[in-house]
Amino acid sequence: MKLVRLLLLGALLPFSQGYAQTQKVKLQLITDKVASPVTMAVPGDGTNRQFIVQKEGKVWVIQNGKLLPTPFIDVSSDMVKVNPAYDERGLLGMAFHPQYKSNGKFYLYYSAPVANPGKGLNHKTVIAEFKAAKSSDNTASFSTKRLVLEYDQPESNHNGGDIMFGADGYLYISSGDGGGGGDKHGTIGNGQDLGTLLGKILRIDVNGSPYRIPKDNPFVGKEGAKGEIWAYGLRNAWRFSFDKPTGRLFAGDVGQNKYEEVDIIVRGGNYGWRIMEGYHDFNVPAGADKKDLIEPIHEYDHDLGISIAGGYIYRGKAIPALAGKYVFGDYNGKTWILSQKGNKWERSDLEIENKPQGNVQLLSWGQDQAGELYMLVTIPGGGGVVTPGVYKLVK
Repeated sequence: MKLVRLLLLGALLPFSQGYAQTQKVKLQLITDKVASPVTMAVPGDGTNRQFIVQKEGKVWVIQNGKLLPTPFIDVSSDMVKVNPAYDERGLLGMAFHPQYKSNGKFYLYYSAPVANPGKGLNHKTVIAEFKAAKSSDNTASFSTKRLVLEYDQPESNHNGGDIMFGADGYLYISSGDGGGGGDKHGTIGNGQDLGTLLGKILRIDVNGSPYRIPKDNPFVGKEGAKGEIWAYGLRNAWRFSFDKPTGRLFAGDVGQNKYEEVDIIVRGGNYGWRIMEGYHDFNVPAGADKKDLIEPIHEYDHDLGISIAGGYIYRGKAIPALAGKYVFGDYNGKTWILSQKGNKWERSDLEIENKPQGNVQLLSWGQDQAGELYMLVTIPGGGGVVTPGVYKLVK
């Protein structure tokens, strides 16, 4: 079976097992005071601020390199109660409106309770809009909440959880396949079912009531399909990012038993789950036509990692050796880069010379307004003590 190759920027981008030269970086500790730092967002308003999202429901502000003492917002009262030791639910995503400087609007993705949880219904995903009185404020009120989108989640895991605005001004949302194992939902699994929002990348216009579906979304008007869908066949795209100069959308899709993958997401693309896991057959229905499934640009197996944390194309200036390379890693603390070499992508180690001691658990990456990158981690210690950390990559 030969899968469809990605035609992007005039070049075919097949998977490569090539291995390039190791790159070395160091880490600068920004804060170790934010528990469960699952993602970072920046307002794009010219201020030197990074907003750190805590899984348990709070957002914290780092201004000019210093953590402010008061949370920007706390939505924990509207959420399910999250187990800090291990829970894939929680406050998982944050994005600032492209006109945040003038309208003060931002968006959060979190897990909320349902009235009657039970078999087939664990919680619901909420994407809500909030508003700061002034964009320069370092606090915002929960009372400004406006519900944008919500959908049910059958299990507690595989929530996706990333949200980000594209250059087109639309909000992109990653939704997991609904959880459990093997996407055993319906007859074909949620990932392949265009009648559900689960297992997808979604694209909506938040400048509506409660939102609008862009007319150029690929499945608008298709019978039985949700118009919000931009791409499908994803298991749990925990983190994705746009490369600003090129507009390419990179996603790290968490695998099932054996393989983790990096995808470049295109309009209407089918990334194979649950038919495929990475490049490999997983649950192939009889007579399935796999020719239109889109290959990842890279995969690695569970000899190397356990759960991918998708990253960013580096566009900063502090570490020239990383320029134009995709920086990513795994929950087990390993970090790598992908370099595009003609029509191939090659993986190499990203060696951290002053890596913190202990079992570093990589939760997420962040990118500031200057294009510099951050690692968001937790480090379990003795007696159940867990040390969080937000680190900036430096030369």
